[in-house]
Amino acid sequence: MARRRSHRFGLPAGRVTAVLCVAISLACAQEPHDPRDVAGGLPIPDEGYCDQPRIVVLADGTWVCVLTTGPGHEGQAGQHVVATRSADQGRTWSPLVDVEPSDPERPASYAVSFATSFDRVYAFYTYNGDAVWARPGRDERIRADTHGWWCYRFSDDAGATWSERRRIPMRVTACDRDNDWGGTVQMFWAIGDPVRTTDGAVVFGFTKLRRYFLQDGEGWFWRSDNLDTEHDPDALRFELLPDGDHGLRNDAFGSVQEEFNVVPMSDGGLACVFRTTLGFPAISYSRDGGHTWTAPAAMRFAPGGRVIRNPRACPKIWRTRAGHYLFWFHHHGGTDFHGRNPAWLIGGIERDDALVWSQPEICLYGADRSYATGRFSYPDLIEDGERWFVAETQKTVARVHEVDGALLFGMWAQVDPRLAASTPGDALDVAAGEPLPELPELALGGGFSIAATVEAEGPLVDGPGLSLWVAERTLHVRVDDGTRELAWSSDPLPDGRRHRIVVTFDGGPTVATVVVDGLLDDGGDARARGFEWFDAGLGAPGPATARVPLRVFTRPLRTAEAVALGGG
Repeated sequence: MARRRSHRFGLPAGRVTAVLCVAISLACAQEPHDPRDVAGGLPIPDEGYCDQPRIVVLADGTWVCVLTTGPGHEGQAGQHVVATRSADQGRTWSPLVDVEPSDPERPASYAVSFATSFDRVYAFYTYNGDAVWARPGRDERIRADTHGWWCYRFSDDAGATWSERRRIPMRVTACDRDNDWGGTVQMFWAIGDPVRTTDGAVVFGFTKLRRYFLQDGEGWFWRSDNLDTEHDPDALRFELLPDGDHGLRNDAFGSVQEEFNVVPMSDGGLACVFRTTLGFPAISYSRDGGHTWTAPAAMRFAPGGRVIRNPRACPKIWRTRAGHYLFWFHHHGGTDFHGRNPAWLIGGIERDDALVWSQPEICLYGADRSYATGRFSYPDLIEDGERWFVAETQKTVARVHEVDGALLFGMWAQVDPRLAASTPGDALDVAAGEPLPELPELALGGGFSIAATVEAEGPLVDGPGLSLWVAERTLHVRVDDGTRELAWSSDPLPDGRRHRIVVTFDGGPTVATVVVDGLLDDGGDARARGFEWFDAGLGAPGPATARVPLRVFTRPLRTAEAVALGGG
């Protein structure tokens, strides 16, 4: 028997009018496999440590994956770049072949890849060609994976064999001259694959570092006007951008500005995003092919809108063949390397020379919910026909996951008027005073989302197993299965107007969320995040009664469906 608890619903001195549109979604049986569960992905072969799986799709449908691997941990000796192929969309892979053979003194790291119009596959990577393992005047051995030469190799047989190594000479800039080696050694790495621009050029971004280790980063870009069409590697041309002696950065953002990656825009421009330790990614635009850039600013869902929140984790942006955008991030304002579970996506379009974004959806989640150890990152997006996949790494295992196209189109429909939003129609109405139906076992992967229309603060749902109430401009939630309990509150509700709220408990990722006026809570000014983990063992909530009219669904709603229920 669940423990009964009572609540007092106090009203503040002024009346807060709120319209809460609560939807209660139910799922009484666990799905055989939740495609968002990171453990269910298809593994990519490796040698132990693995990083940055980058996959291109060739004309005959072959996937070629390039990744960094090695027998130890990240940054240890023996790290190098390998390739593997799949003819069945990642279900099986060929044995690994060396792109850059393992050399204990000369590691190769963090390859990015590109497939040309004639199916040549390039891999660009950091190569410690001078075997530098110490800083001048210091005795300690250092990591050697983010300095050296810019190198590449290519394959004309779908990754089965690779060319000789070639080096791209990189001009020395102020960032290099100020480092420990005075510019004779350059520190850099890339995470973003080369992209085609509207004028036929190929561009990719990377991070240069002024100080060892991972300090004073700034963005630079390689641009080639003939990489996509030139068969003779001796005739390739590479230009280092931006112009001048200094890379892309905003000094107000502090030391950590890194992992620059770009997408082309339909007007010929480029958009570049990168990570910081300020709790948000930054964005900048170029309208001249990368020669000059706008001052980096906090990335927002729309110009003048809310800041997108992300820790010091890879913020990956892609442009699809149809001209939509996707962005991978972690939807919280942490300032360190941790908190990379779940991984969230937002969908974007261009509007008035800028990118505008949907509300977030969970793309992947893992069972390890530890802030420090539960992590996966460095994703890649694969478009293959009408199917969508992402690849990611947990550093010791890399996997491929198919992504439900409905999840993607639901995000794009929020911002693209050409797409129709899907409003959930399978609702069960519950009148005020009626008991709620039996709620599912959250521990079995079920879920519920809740809702009502109210004109003042007070209870929405009340009972020993489930209570929802509004007090002091905040929605409060309590779930109790008789053994375990979750008590949780929303971000403060905007004052002085009507609101629509959709609360969701999703037993797959064991995450609770709330959408207010079409916006997913993000923690606001007071909290690092707006979503909340709940105990994986939390069972079925006990009985409860609706105090206002509710709507009940038979499945957990996605964020996009909650948004489609209407704004304030």
